[in-house]
Amino acid sequence: MSEQQAASVWQGEDLDLEAYLERIGFEGPRDATLDTLGRLQRAHTTSIPFENVHAVLGTPLPIDLDSVQERLVRRRRGGYCFEHVVLFAAALERLGFDLTGISGRITLGAAKITPATHAMIVVRFPEDDADDDRAWLCDVGFGSGPTAPIELADGAMLEADGWRYRLLRGPGALTDTWSLQQDGPDGWTDRNTFVLVQQYPIDYRVGSHYVGTHPRSPFVTRLFAQRFTGTHHHQLDGTLWKTFTPDGTHVEKEVDPADLGRLLAETFDIRLEEGELAAILGQSEPQ
Repeated sequence: MSEQQAASVWQGEDLDLEAYLERIGFEGPRDATLDTLGRLQRAHTTSIPFENVHAVLGTPLPIDLDSVQERLVRRRRGGYCFEHVVLFAAALERLGFDLTGISGRITLGAAKITPATHAMIVVRFPEDDADDDRAWLCDVGFGSGPTAPIELADGAMLEADGWRYRLLRGPGALTDTWSLQQDGPDGWTDRNTFVLVQQYPIDYRVGSHYVGTHPRSPFVTRLFAQRFTGTHHHQLDGTLWKTFTPDGTHVEKEVDPADLGRLLAETFDIRLEEGELAAILGQSEPQ
């Protein structure tokens, strides 16, 4: 791949960088360093919520950069992992980072094989030190952090805002399989697994089509939203609202459908359009 082709993989030149940085409240140096990467990841993960309204309502969801920044930046809506990663990757590319897209499988501790429909990014800094071959995993589209990159190394640990994560590497059929784990009340649990195979925007479009339209995808059956502030992780599954904190405690509450719009706006920073809210409320009413 030529340098010109590589530079346009994520359409970074088409990103409205100033609007994106304003959307996530990012300030300070913009050099392609690990410090900047960490500040960008924290700003992104604590500013743009996770939501699947489009999938629940059967609304088409193009994930080209123009469409994604129209929704997540200009309309200040949330999105799921593919939208988050397309936007974050474009920003990193525009700022001069060396990045690679990958896909993972959301496991949440389950032993079954799940589809590889979770988008993430691996970042390297080869120009800083030719002898430094370290890489950093950025998971900005999960909906619950982490707020910082984690070194892509077996046994690497990360504590960010009180939440604890680690990476483990194990043997696979053709290449090593990695597991990103999160510490919780029941100990360490696999959050997602992945292999280091490069993914391109077209691969994410295929995954997004499955997640957003397939009848067996959980995202098409009910509303799912998340907001991560660093100190709190808010999760809405249908009408069940849960709030988690780093010490492992959580509270939950069943939400009256009539209060759903206000909760989404005030707690999740997701302001539904009138027609969207009406349709969601219609699905939430007892049959």
